[in-house]
Amino acid sequence: MLQASFDSAYPNHPQPLYAYGWTSELDDLFAPLAGAGLVPGRIVRVDRGRCDVVVADGDSVSTVRADTGPVADPDPLRLPCTGDWAALSVGAAGTFVQTLLPRRTAVVRSTSSLRSEGQVLAANVDTVVIAASLAVEPDLGRIERFLALAWESGAQPLVVLTKADLATDADHIREDVERVTPGADVLVVSAATGRGMDVLAACLPGTSVLVGQSGAGKSTIANALLGTTAMEVQQTRGDGKGRHTTTTREMLPLPGGGVLIDTPGLRGVGMYDSAEGLHQVFSEIEALAADCRFGDCGHVSEPGCAVLEAVEDGLLTQRRLDSYRKLLRENIWIASRTDARLRAEQLKVWKARGKSGTEAMKAKGRR
Repeated sequence: MLQASFDSAYPNHPQPLYAYGWTSELDDLFAPLAGAGLVPGRIVRVDRGRCDVVVADGDSVSTVRADTGPVADPDPLRLPCTGDWAALSVGAAGTFVQTLLPRRTAVVRSTSSLRSEGQVLAANVDTVVIAASLAVEPDLGRIERFLALAWESGAQPLVVLTKADLATDADHIREDVERVTPGADVLVVSAATGRGMDVLAACLPGTSVLVGQSGAGKSTIANALLGTTAMEVQQTRGDGKGRHTTTTREMLPLPGGGVLIDTPGLRGVGMYDSAEGLHQVFSEIEALAADCRFGDCGHVSEPGCAVLEAVEDGLLTQRRLDSYRKLLRENIWIASRTDARLRAEQLKVWKARGKSGTEAMKAKGRR
């Protein structure tokens, strides 16, 4: 029933994969691969070195199981991911992912251990849906983290405050969240009552990915959008945190067109080369910084700091500034471990500080 409704949204289209996001640009990219006998498909699920790939099957689509061996790479950023477009070889020996097409967008975070490795959460997405539960007070700092990742990906972020039926001041909380989400819409929804669900569905053309903490209601929202119980749902704990009900990233077709990727709950949301994303999230701080007396102002205690003046005048909250500093430091640290040029610059700074400290100690000893 779900597939029939989905197919009806794209009647008689010459390429069945159009419903999964195929474009004329991909036609051109894939042409030389087609000449080599490879088959196009979109990865809808990856699990332990194998993946499910949706491919054209006559006038419709079907899902095949493929081995990712030929594209194995020590760099986790180059491994096949849900949302990737792939070129498959199909033969008696099996089905294999031979290569990946270039990604339009990619949602990337650092690994939870804060090492320098990155992890791609979803590829080729148009909208990043950031889910935050209204059953507890939303963590604005965490929302800012997700927003930085979303903006950096190249996709459009959308903040969705879920479980509105459990909050008496949902609209007031929405106003608070809107103050920290410049450029991104904020919706209040409830899968239980249906509030805002039609608006949310209308905001998800193309490929969308759901991200957020466990317990944010992602799987419940996904089921409501899909019109089915495709995603398992578990009871949220008393502190608002949930258990990992979604264990892999999986793409499913939406009844009205487009596709949705649900992801496991994320406890760690580390920055990964997200400078541009942070500029977008904290755009008002970046604008204020342009009026600081010093071009390299750190907004800590420098004289003539326009950012600190804005805090004193009540135009900027201290929490917002602290969040900006924290995420910026984290991003610089990660970037310095992954970029040779930044590492060299950081080493130069450390050496200069060490030399300065040594000279200060010598001067002190001569007194």
